[in-house]
Amino acid sequence: MTLPARLAAALCVGLFALGACASDSAQVALSPEPAKPEWTPLFNGKDLTGWTMKVKGYDLGQNPLDTVRVKDGCISMCYDQYKNFGGMFGHLFCNEKMPAHYRLRIEYRFTGKQTPGGPGWAHRNSGVMVLSEAPQSMRKDQDFPVSVEVQLLGGNATGERSTLNMCSPGTNVVFGGKLYTPHTLNSKSRTCRGDDWVKAEIEVDHGKVSCHLDGDKGLEKVLEYQGCQLDPKDPDGKRLLDAGAAKMLSEGWFSLQSESHPVDFRKVELKRFDK
Repeated sequence: MTLPARLAAALCVGLFALGACASDSAQVALSPEPAKPEWTPLFNGKDLTGWTMKVKGYDLGQNPLDTVRVKDGCISMCYDQYKNFGGMFGHLFCNEKMPAHYRLRIEYRFTGKQTPGGPGWAHRNSGVMVLSEAPQSMRKDQDFPVSVEVQLLGGNATGERSTLNMCSPGTNVVFGGKLYTPHTLNSKSRTCRGDDWVKAEIEVDHGKVSCHLDGDKGLEKVLEYQGCQLDPKDPDGKRLLDAGAAKMLSEGWFSLQSESHPVDFRKVELKRFDK
């Protein structure tokens, strides 16, 4: 091949490669960005589709004394048919098992008076149970599912009472770099008094729980802990471990609690971060 012919061939190859690179760059530039997580309502505002009630002493799916119902577009824990609470602790489970990383947005309020017979600590007290055992695995007479509770508390007329505290039925957590075994851990939140609506967000990320409360300056992180795990010293925690459950909790179910004081939930929304 003569020198001019070689130069012409090299030029053709170079132009072809340049065109291919330009085409690849255009394809990369036109590739869509991954979709950002969005809020999805878990409560339709009309009925309890997608939810199942478990009350102590009753089979899964029973709703004695019409405890949980939908009123005015809210999930309401009601006790107007109770003469005495009688230890009938209830948990309304979302039927969908949660991914390992998600965020819940909750709006709740306490109303009226506590039901006669309710324990003193349950005054203006409810909760969101996360990293929970499946409702099907609960014993019929079990008070609370093995879980980590994000405690919802309303304040009294005087004194301070934080909300979004941690309770640990059958579990332990890691706080401040150490295993934390006491049953409760208070947040640094303000006191939420009266019957006003309270907005909160709870993020669960592979066993780490972050709790956020809405205030004058927007959402504020009021408590965070990690290393959520089953407690082998607790009878129900041990029951799950003996059945082959992993000690470290990275995913599970969640429920809304019924503990003898009327409470409404008007918003329950989910944002998924895991596929």
